[in-house]
Amino acid sequence: MPFTLHQIEIPGLAQYSYVIASEGRAVVIDPIRDFDRYTQYLAEHSLTLTHILETHIHADFASGAPALAVATGAELALSAYDEGELYQYAMPHRPLRNGDRIPLGQLTIEALHTPGHTPEHLSYLLYDNDHNPDHPIAIFSGDFLFPGSLGRPDLLGEDAKVGLAHQLYRSLHNRISHLPDHLRIYPGHGAGSFCGSSIGAQSQSTLGQERATTLLYRLDEDEFVRQVLDSVPAMPAYYPRMKQLNSAGAPSVATLPGNAALTPGQVHDLAQTHRAVLLDLRSPEDFAAAHIPGAISIGAGPSLSLWAGWLLDATIPIVLVNNSGDDESSRRALVRVGLDNIAGFLAGGMHAWTAPNPPAANLPTARITLLNPEQVQSRLDFAPGQVILLDVRNPSEWNAGHIPGARHIMLGDLPHKLDTLPTQQPIITVCQAGHRASIAASLLARAGFQNVATLEGGMNAWTLQQTAN
Repeated sequence: MPFTLHQIEIPGLAQYSYVIASEGRAVVIDPIRDFDRYTQYLAEHSLTLTHILETHIHADFASGAPALAVATGAELALSAYDEGELYQYAMPHRPLRNGDRIPLGQLTIEALHTPGHTPEHLSYLLYDNDHNPDHPIAIFSGDFLFPGSLGRPDLLGEDAKVGLAHQLYRSLHNRISHLPDHLRIYPGHGAGSFCGSSIGAQSQSTLGQERATTLLYRLDEDEFVRQVLDSVPAMPAYYPRMKQLNSAGAPSVATLPGNAALTPGQVHDLAQTHRAVLLDLRSPEDFAAAHIPGAISIGAGPSLSLWAGWLLDATIPIVLVNNSGDDESSRRALVRVGLDNIAGFLAGGMHAWTAPNPPAANLPTARITLLNPEQVQSRLDFAPGQVILLDVRNPSEWNAGHIPGARHIMLGDLPHKLDTLPTQQPIITVCQAGHRASIAASLLARAGFQNVATLEGGMNAWTLQQTAN
């Protein structure tokens, strides 16, 4: 094969990075922080990494570009358009400007300045010199172009967002207007990312498909700016922290933190004396049945990075709790959003904590009540107006339908709105399927709320029950 293109997806963050290779040499675009998957791929395919490129200073994940450059000796090439901006690259690098080219075997990669999502944003055009050196075959669009959407322009705050929205429009209509419809788009994110609104599920697209099907492409500038700003999703609270980390350069995690096995007694002491966060990675059902008092329930899986990054303080030690012990994939998920302060894991999991014999004897446990839809309805009927149904879904989910009388506080906003809720009144948390409601219930319990329950199965179960009735 003349060249290869390998797309790497990080579920949950819905992030894509790329390894492009030709004639034994390779370039990586937007690498994640735990970069061993790139070095393994390079070794398996006998490739020499020559360059590491970034499309912009990322907000949703910790970049592995600086550490990968140090580990491999490859040249780190970053946007030159960060000069004078709020966030600027601090690490040594080659500054890239519009039109700068990087040779890669039979390929050429050309930097294209496409501001709007961020001021410094670069996209990268890929040319196959053996086929046609004057016409690109692909664009690596980062957070500029997505299938069905465009990058959000509000990452730098209220004062900058309107100007960036106008830049986004001009990037769309001026900087890529000459590019052909058949050009393949390789985006920085897929469905589920908060870096754009309603991003499509496909992992790639073509410029012609997007021009034909995405409404934003067909609006005049003023209407474009209005719609793109009106449609931005909620801003995860950890995004500014990631911008700061990535502009400074995230430290290497070649040695993954948090591999210390902790006894129940050590975990208890860390929670009591060091304010450690006990991060319970189990299912909502297991957490509800028995958990360590004060633990926060964020189940292991694709959404761990997002919600841990959004809700946890990066300065406070984290202890992992599950049903067995270590969980390397969860530790990886945490460092991908800059949560490096992992003290270790509860050796033996909750079974060790609840063991009848010392040293776990007499350690406390707590529980959260799970209620099925019939039980929730019964409580609402028995004490009308006295039970708070707290719906923690996203605004779009809430607007699509909710339980009458419910109160809406999106999960990401809950830590800052706890003082708006009565601590003694019964609260039943609700989400779409149960995962976010478990997180919300654990936050409430940790904050001292006395009577907390969760709608088991969430709105999915509620809707089924209402349909059956």
